Amino acid sequence: QLRLVESGGGSVQPGDSLTLSCRVPGFRLDFTIGWFRQAPGKEREGISCIRSDGYARYVDSVKGRFTIARDNSQTSVTLQMNSLQPEDTGVYYCARSPYCSESLRAGVADYWGQGTQVTVSS
Repeated sequence: QLRLVESGGGSVQPGDSLTLSCRVPGFRLDFTIGWFRQAPGKEREGISCIRSDGYARYVDSVKGRFTIARDNSQTSVTLQMNSLQPEDTGVYYCARSPYCSESLRAGVADYWGQGTQVTVSS
């Protein structure tokens, strides 16, 4: 069973940046990884994903601000988040997904991390 581990969350001010990381200790990430966000009182939504070949997609609300990437050794996937806004607040999860698209749904992912909190407020 895969165990995904997120790190890098925190509390920042609007306009700041954060980088989240997703790892699977002991395994290469040679499968599609999705990043999901769950804001307080809302459903978990897919925000970005990346295939093993580097093909990546973003939901409209984060396009131009967030960048997903894999390291060359395929041991981690990062989500660089710039120009953070209060509406980006939530718990961020990475998960294994069978596909990568702008309409990534949480229901299709199988293995999940425990989540990392991102809070953006002034």
